[in-house]
Amino acid sequence: MKIINLSETDSILNQYVSEIRNVEVQNDRLRFRRNIERIGEVMAYEMSKTFAYSVKEIQTPLGIAPVRTPDNPLVISTILRAGLPFHQGFLSYFDYAENAFVSAYRKYKDTLKFDIHIEYIASPRIDGKTLIITDPMLATGGSMELSYQAMLTKGHPSEIHVASIIASQRAVDHIASILPEDKTTIWCAAIDPEINEHSYIVPGLGDAGDLAFGEKELNRSDNWICKTTCLFAPGNVDWGEKGRLFL
Repeated sequence: MKIINLSETDSILNQYVSEIRNVEVQNDRLRFRRNIERIGEVMAYEMSKTFAYSVKEIQTPLGIAPVRTPDNPLVISTILRAGLPFHQGFLSYFDYAENAFVSAYRKYKDTLKFDIHIEYIASPRIDGKTLIITDPMLATGGSMELSYQAMLTKGHPSEIHVASIIASQRAVDHIASILPEDKTTIWCAAIDPEINEHSYIVPGLGDAGDLAFGEKELNRSDNWICKTTCLFAPGNVDWGEKGRLFL
């Protein structure tokens, strides 16, 4: 398995990462979202260098030009909601890609304890395709793990790229231990050393979703969401009182 930390090479990417971390800059939501998007664009460009290419004969007004272009059929999967601008950055470069969306969130039991829930997935079939799973923050790796398992209900990809802006070392190690070693690459703009008792990355940047879209009310109710386990047990679905899961 390849683990690529783009911060180890000097580039303009580091400027964008510094601005989303910086407490004097990050509260400008428009700039924060645009920096997340730009990081996605840079990462997509770097990722494209690993794809399979072949020569196509392109008709120009004056003749035929042989051009090497990518052959990979792509599916970009994003974990809502913080992942939306990151997703857009990838889509700006991979405009021919198919798209998938997974809703994963922390459901708090108290200030320190939470479960990760998957509520929704909308995805094409992914058999034989290159799957890119994007999530700007990888703290524990739990959301990424569940999202990957959810995507497997749509088929089995030929290769997997996990894309994150800031990841903890713990999350990178966890993802590396559970995803297929022979076909997975983990891409990060930065890898931070630890997470705190609230499972936030340190030094990190805070809550990427709140910084991009505004603060949210924490949901502590059990009566509107089905359990994550229902995703992976067809025919044995726990719908809850008001929740509904779409596969």
